[in-house]
Amino acid sequence: MTPAASSRGRATAPAHLSIGQVLARLTPEFPALTASKLRFLEVQGIVTPTRTESGYRKFSSADVERLRVALSLQRDHYMPLARIREYLDEHGTDETAAAAVPPSIVATARRYRRTEVLSAAGAAPQLLSDAVSAGLVPAAETFDERTVGLLRALVALEAHGIQPRHVRAVRQSAERDVALIESALAPLMRRTDAASRGRANELAPELARRLDELRAAFVRAALERLTS
Repeated sequence: MTPAASSRGRATAPAHLSIGQVLARLTPEFPALTASKLRFLEVQGIVTPTRTESGYRKFSSADVERLRVALSLQRDHYMPLARIREYLDEHGTDETAAAAVPPSIVATARRYRRTEVLSAAGAAPQLLSDAVSAGLVPAAETFDERTVGLLRALVALEAHGIQPRHVRAVRQSAERDVALIESALAPLMRRTDAASRGRANELAPELARRLDELRAAFVRAALERLTS
């Protein structure tokens, strides 16, 4: 390659993107995508963005396409992230990667239509609508088992006058926990070797459990003060 051609190649090479720029590209197709979700997908090994010296993530065009295919597989085939990661590693991110998924690798977890999820959870239609409005449940045509469990909890809370809008702070607290875990794992996540990435994936749920234990202890102590 001549120096001029090399220079032209560098000039036309796509710049790496920040999280905000990635969101701007992908949210028109995936409206529920957030910065927290992008960070979670990184923890799960779906993408491995580079880091600046200051620790900011930078996503390549290949990262963006990998995210696009992963999100399509989640949305259209309800595939768990572990299978999505394996599928992407094997098939890449060509135009047919998200469309031609063999039935044998598609997750078989049950999906519930609106009437089915309400029946399974014993919830009223208004409760589901309120949960969606409060950002506790994603707006969708079908729902997974986690939504059933969440609605059951909301039904029990509603019996005591606690509405979905009252527990927004719980979801926000969970997002803060993810940010805290991300910060703790940052030294591992900055490394590019597979061992470090694997260790980070192992530590993330463990740290989440420890935070849950702390929260439970704080709640018990507060309840003891309340009832003493």
